[in-house]
Amino acid sequence: MEYVKTRTIMTKSDQGNHWFGIDYHMNLYRGCSFGCIYCDSRSEAYHIKNFDEIKGKVNALEILEEELSSKHFKGVVSFGTLSDPYNVMEEKYEFTRGALKLIEKYGFGVSIDTKSDLILRDLDLLSAINKKNNVIIKISIITTDATLAKTLEPHVISPEKRFQVVKRLKEKGIYVGVLMTPVLPFVTDNEENIKSMIKKAHEVGARFIYTKMGMTLRRTVAEYYYEKIDQLYPELSRDYRGIYEKSLIANPLRYKDLLELFVNECNQYQLLCDMGEIIKDYKRVVPKMNEQISLF
Repeated sequence: MEYVKTRTIMTKSDQGNHWFGIDYHMNLYRGCSFGCIYCDSRSEAYHIKNFDEIKGKVNALEILEEELSSKHFKGVVSFGTLSDPYNVMEEKYEFTRGALKLIEKYGFGVSIDTKSDLILRDLDLLSAINKKNNVIIKISIITTDATLAKTLEPHVISPEKRFQVVKRLKEKGIYVGVLMTPVLPFVTDNEENIKSMIKKAHEVGARFIYTKMGMTLRRTVAEYYYEKIDQLYPELSRDYRGIYEKSLIANPLRYKDLLELFVNECNQYQLLCDMGEIIKDYKRVVPKMNEQISLF
């Protein structure tokens, strides 16, 4: 694995109240190995060259410990906003596991986005962190169709295996749900897929399922995505370009109807789907270090 230099690991979040209540961002790796054709992290805004090649950050854990030890506010640290923390290199190098050890040591909370069942390796640390602070896990799944998933996410475990990760985390008392984003116009934006996703999330014990009911198409993302659409679904190319070519956001044509269906189905299965409600549900008040909780 190649390495890149960095001065910082954690950055203060400016959108915590809008994205799962996170307080700090952190990415220990650059790039990703999963090959998802829609990934927004390919955007030129993130300045990641050769995105499919995973690179580590030099002295990442040493820098992280310095940063954690200097913070007075023990907030929620987010993994996986740009690069899946359980990518193919993590099993060998254990940057994510090392970071979780430090987060537990210094009493922070954690938010993780992943498509990998390798997260189950770290159940011991997630449980330990959960005793001190807030933990929220989002397992990324966009379809229940295994064949379709393999086409869109060629190097990711099956949707069924990911749903079983949700079930396992729930059984261990970890706050977990499903991240159904993006929703791809003409590909996954149909009632059958939405209903099956919500039903399956309910069956495995997810506390929530969240979607933005659309996808981003910033320039470099769009170029890569359109190239893959041309290969996989050539009959859709004209429609995509005709409707979305000048748009940064690609919402389904039946956006309002599908979003209403989504909310109604979630309500039926008692799954949270509103960002504010999810944050309120998982974030408990965490006492300051050395402060005892009053019994009265």
